[in-house]
Amino acid sequence: MAYLTDYGQGRALVRGPRQRAGLAASAVLLALLPFVLPGYYVGELSFILIMCVASLGLMVLTGFTGQVSLGQAAFVAIGAYAHALLLTQGVPLVLSLLCAGAIAGLAGLLIGLPAIRVSGLHLAMVTLAFSIVTEHAIGRWTSLTGGSSGLAVPDPTLFGFNLGGTRAFYFLCLAVLVLVLLGLLNLMRSATGRALVGVRDSEAAAQGLGIAVARYKVLAFVISAVISGFAGGLLAHQTQFITPEGFGLSLSLQLVLMVFIGGMGSLRGAILGAVLIGLLPSFISWIKPFLPARIGGSFGLEMFVYGAVLTLFVLLEPRGLNGRWLKFSAFVSSFPLYRRGTYKRTKAYMQSERYR
Repeated sequence: MAYLTDYGQGRALVRGPRQRAGLAASAVLLALLPFVLPGYYVGELSFILIMCVASLGLMVLTGFTGQVSLGQAAFVAIGAYAHALLLTQGVPLVLSLLCAGAIAGLAGLLIGLPAIRVSGLHLAMVTLAFSIVTEHAIGRWTSLTGGSSGLAVPDPTLFGFNLGGTRAFYFLCLAVLVLVLLGLLNLMRSATGRALVGVRDSEAAAQGLGIAVARYKVLAFVISAVISGFAGGLLAHQTQFITPEGFGLSLSLQLVLMVFIGGMGSLRGAILGAVLIGLLPSFISWIKPFLPARIGGSFGLEMFVYGAVLTLFVLLEPRGLNGRWLKFSAFVSSFPLYRRGTYKRTKAYMQSERYR
């Protein structure tokens, strides 16, 4: 385990030569992948990068602030449709993507203001209702969104260069992910980030320390919605044709799985969870030919696999993939002196809801 010896180490984005080497290797790998993989797999990687952005958005709200949301797909949908409509009107790509995030953030503000009055299961129901209402509104506003017939999305163009190609779009998604990740890393190191975590751990204690709990709850909704709006804009280009059915409850549940399986309260966990859940559909398609026809052709096989993965993590690794990564890192750094009880599991208790 690494111990900090000065305040600068605690505020550093990269700590030690091992992390620098790991980041450099990851950057080289991500830069080379689109040149060595077939186009289909590059497209799948682009989709995973988009899900990483959306997962990071939900992590701010649920993982760092403790507000459960089952309607994150609504913010993704708002960002996707706003981006597609702005591009249709001739707005440049970067400006359109920023405006899509701002419009989604405005929706997050509108839902966050009344939602801060409730918590736990009640908050989950409020966000779920918002997602259902948003999906139906998009489906019925045919004059603007095309309704159930869908809306075509123009190719992304930057400085006259078409980024609609598989490889170019991959690097666009990677650039957005890196910018969002760097922004959140700096946010969580700031006083605002510490206040968000304080609200998650204990609202009563945060209030006693002078933290404006309601303000930071709403702020978390806005930040989460803005990032989800960015993911929606990229997802619109990925699908090239958007319909309301693509932003239903299934997408919201997948995002919740990414955050929980990745590890609550960890940006690394949000990315790891998005990679795992993003790869599951391809894995299921790969194993279907090897399964009995009665099982492989059954309806709902994907949901069964999602449920099985969630059950395994709940029983075997409640801290998610990030917790497993920390254990592996501790094992490598302290080998052969690593003790099995270093990360002994402790009981977790639900937070009290006495504070209102």
